[in-house]
Amino acid sequence: MKVAFHTLGCKVNAYETEAIMELFMEKGFEIVDYEEFSDVYIVNSCMVTNSGERKSKQMIRRPISINPNAIIIVMGCLSQLKAKAMLDIPGVKIVLGTKNRHLIIDYLNEYLNNKVPLDKSEKLEKDESFENLEINRFKNHKRAFLKIQDGCNNFCTYCIIPYTRGRIRSKTKDIILEEVKELVANGHIEIVLTGIHTGGYGEDLKDYSFADLLKDLEVIDGLKRIRISSIEITELDEKVLEVIANSHKIVNHLHIPLQSGSEKILKLMNRKYTKKEFLSKIREIRSVFKEVAITTDVIVGFPGETDQDFKEAYDFIKEVNFQELHVFPYSRRQGTPADKMKNQVNGKVKKERVHQLLELSDILKEKYMKSQINKTKSVIIEQEKDGWYFGHSKDYLSVKIKSDIDIIGKEKLVVLNQIDFPNIVATIKK
Repeated sequence: MKVAFHTLGCKVNAYETEAIMELFMEKGFEIVDYEEFSDVYIVNSCMVTNSGERKSKQMIRRPISINPNAIIIVMGCLSQLKAKAMLDIPGVKIVLGTKNRHLIIDYLNEYLNNKVPLDKSEKLEKDESFENLEINRFKNHKRAFLKIQDGCNNFCTYCIIPYTRGRIRSKTKDIILEEVKELVANGHIEIVLTGIHTGGYGEDLKDYSFADLLKDLEVIDGLKRIRISSIEITELDEKVLEVIANSHKIVNHLHIPLQSGSEKILKLMNRKYTKKEFLSKIREIRSVFKEVAITTDVIVGFPGETDQDFKEAYDFIKEVNFQELHVFPYSRRQGTPADKMKNQVNGKVKKERVHQLLELSDILKEKYMKSQINKTKSVIIEQEKDGWYFGHSKDYLSVKIKSDIDIIGKEKLVVLNQIDFPNIVATIKK
């Protein structure tokens, strides 16, 4: 049988899709592109925003036009909360949420035997255990994502994820270390640590923390880079910063979500820091981690955000001097406290504020890129396109170079020559 996959949303979803793809390959299924004819189509859905939910539904409906007899399976955050609505979509035969994905082939066989649509979504319990999905190699990436934890305990007022993913639970140390060794053996020299709340790893473990995990990863032979996909400012404690400062493998790029630079909005969001605390920690990070590039997430148009609040946030973002911003308009999510808040912001206003911050992001990014010209950096080459080889430096600059030989998957020392926004053109150092 043929099976096709489509993933929406975050790096955690990408990891989980890749792990499930391996399960199907082990059982002899042929993996085909999602736009091709297939017997089974699997959508790993997202509902963190209205856009994610809308795109998920579009992709769930698409296969029927390719194969009217297709078996469509929906998993992920959207189906965790809206299983019945997913089963009502023509072609959807199996729905599961964010647990028991390792049983997906059993569910498929059950459907093939009985031809009765299955709702296998289950409520997440407070003491839910970590579902151990593992990966030996990443099919479509030279960098390998490694999911180390699931769930979140923060309950930010805008976020649906604690309700779709449950509380924090961590993958055990031994399983992580073995998985990394396997990935390195299969050619992945950069590992991206990811999770729903990555820096919360270990909160549910006894005598083992995120800092301990970073130390254990440091000594794995053949692993050249450790990248933290995202970490909250409150989790960059003394132990973690000490490990980062002494590491030869943790890259000099951190993605630290800010979400708002307005004191009032931070409180309404139930974020766990003030602007003063955030800025103080950023300065501490830069003092111990030289030449670190810091990127961030920002939500605009949160309920009650006035023009003055937005200006306060804009000015604070400039003061922090991020390398780049990921900007999102606030998206109402039914079931979250923010959905019930008064003074919801007009969509046109949100769009204009997003535009302003994206312009600021380009200014900040170009400023950082200019500061890096003529420097020598290590780049792992990830793909070739239109005669150029592309890869990322440790500080997550997108670098493009020319080469007469195939260098995909190789680590190269390059000299940064000039900006071709959003990339930097470089030459291989002789």
